Amino acid sequence: MGSRHIKQEILALLSLADINHIRQEIRQYRESDIVSPLFSALSRPEELLRWHAVTVFGQVAPRLADQDLEAARIVMRRFLWSLNDESGGIGWGAPEAMAEIIYHHDRLADEYLHMLISYMQPDGPLEHQDGNFLELPALQSGLLWGIGRLAEKRARDLVRRGVISDLAPYLLSAEGAVRGLAARAIGAVFVGHPHPIPQASVIHQALLTLTADTHQLRLYQHEKIESVTVGELASKALGQLKPILSTPVADSL
Repeated sequence: MGSRHIKQEILALLSLADINHIRQEIRQYRESDIVSPLFSALSRPEELLRWHAVTVFGQVAPRLADQDLEAARIVMRRFLWSLNDESGGIGWGAPEAMAEIIYHHDRLADEYLHMLISYMQPDGPLEHQDGNFLELPALQSGLLWGIGRLAEKRARDLVRRGVISDLAPYLLSAEGAVRGLAARAIGAVFVGHPHPIPQASVIHQALLTLTADTHQLRLYQHEKIESVTVGELASKALGQLKPILSTPVADSL
């Protein structure tokens, strides 16, 4: 079967509504044959198809890593390159897909989690300030979705790497989707690792302000797309942080 035919079949599969059926059908293909069609799917205009590609990347790349770790590393490096200015591309879907893969595979998480986090961090004059800050709000939204997704499983690692301080500025973004996804990510990090957090009072005030934010965004969670407001996400995050926001030591960390 030629690569063009496989691509057409994969794209047709990803357009279906039932993600469990898609997962089952994908298993009939070799992992190495699916990677390129999945990359292509990330830049398609169909919203659900793109998200299904993200989900399936989280199935395919970890299986590939178990068979051939270097082949999976090549996939991850391809994401990194797509987010590089020198690539000539934009990297649509790359942060989301990287996060989904890291969620499902410990070894790839060990090797690439710090790179995903670096996309929230600006470059600086000091030796340790080597961030790869994403300027485009659409990419920021994808990155913040990914951090929220990872918090469901790897919150301890995120906290250890100082991710709360990286997330806090996004609560003040001019872009509604960025504000909402930042609030969601902060709440998810706390649920996964309920310990005192830095900048607690600042985060608390920002979330309180956002509860009145009526901007709507599309959120992919539980393998379906929902319309939510920034205010709804901020209110949920406030509830998730409430126990720790009243802890006296929170602001000292």
